[in-house]
Amino acid sequence: MAPVATEAPKAPTTPDIDIDELVALRRDIHANPEVAFAEHRTSELVAAKLRAWDIETHTGIGGTGVVGVVHGQRGPGRVIALRADMDALPMEEEGRPLHRSLKQGVFHGCGHDGHTAMLLGAARHFSRHRDFAGTVVLVFQPAEETGGGANAMLADGLETRFGYEEIFALHNAPHFAPGTFGVLDGAMLASCDEVVIRIDGVGGHGSAPEKTRDPVMAAAQLICALQTVVSRSIEPSATAVLSIGSIHAGSAPNVIPSHAELTGTLRAFDENVRAFAKSRIAEICTGIAQLSTCSIAVEFCNSSPATINHREQAQAAARVAAEIFGADNVLREFPPLNGSEDFSEFLLRRPGAYALLGQGGVYCHHPEFDFNDEVLPYGVRFFVSLAHARLAA
Repeated sequence: MAPVATEAPKAPTTPDIDIDELVALRRDIHANPEVAFAEHRTSELVAAKLRAWDIETHTGIGGTGVVGVVHGQRGPGRVIALRADMDALPMEEEGRPLHRSLKQGVFHGCGHDGHTAMLLGAARHFSRHRDFAGTVVLVFQPAEETGGGANAMLADGLETRFGYEEIFALHNAPHFAPGTFGVLDGAMLASCDEVVIRIDGVGGHGSAPEKTRDPVMAAAQLICALQTVVSRSIEPSATAVLSIGSIHAGSAPNVIPSHAELTGTLRAFDENVRAFAKSRIAEICTGIAQLSTCSIAVEFCNSSPATINHREQAQAAARVAAEIFGADNVLREFPPLNGSEDFSEFLLRRPGAYALLGQGGVYCHHPEFDFNDEVLPYGVRFFVSLAHARLAA
């Protein structure tokens, strides 16, 4: 179990930030959620706020991404990027807050509404306080939940257009107490590969299975055989997870269908382990295909590598957090999470770090999840203080 602080520090004050306005913004975004690459209202809201605050604003990056650029009044210097994700989940909200989702089947169940609000709070601060050398780049990213938003922004020239040297992100952490902060040197989150296995056989009457090539039988054998990828092929000291989450085949009890499909998820922290697991999955599919005389194809999609923090940047984030939360509330040793994040794509190309902001409550993706507005000022202050520290580094 991850450690938690026994006593939360006193809530920080953030100069020139209207917390009530920030809470209202967060709840407005929560009530009007949008899924990956459909964040039109959200990105328009973000862009409108940035422009109203006289911040250089770029829209349509990676589809619905928005980037704000704040140049310091002291002239050129380092360029530091801060990133927040904007998309919601395709799931129904079961909680009953006053700001409950107005869209059926769409819900901010991972706190991206809070992440966007915190980065907007930092933007508001920098719009009023530009007495620094260098540039702050504010990255509002679409489509984190599908794992495609980061690559879409990168393909649109995010790095070359804005020239940032380092990049940082902050995610809420319900498993940490409010007023705590967590950051690791190295692996923070696992890689993610969606595994899609399609089985094509020959259908027929259930009373004459000898005249068919049964994809349901092949699917059943695959589900069992794939469990050996982790339990028998990967060293026990390495961490990997392979879970089959769905099986779709047939529609009648007395008909053997022609097709079946399995989907699952593969997670790992090491790229060698990840690559080996994928090769074993493919080999097992080939073997079951020969055994069952069915055709089996496997595809890995919606993939993201492991989120690996750079040591210098993680340590810098921890130093800043200690000033805000108190050293005892900065967690530096805890198990990395099996969740995944496409922020990892940014960290493959530029130094940076991904950190966790404790908020308590039910876990992300729970149908009654809601971002804890009480931690908004912590996140704003962290973003502002970290940017200043790295600009001066």
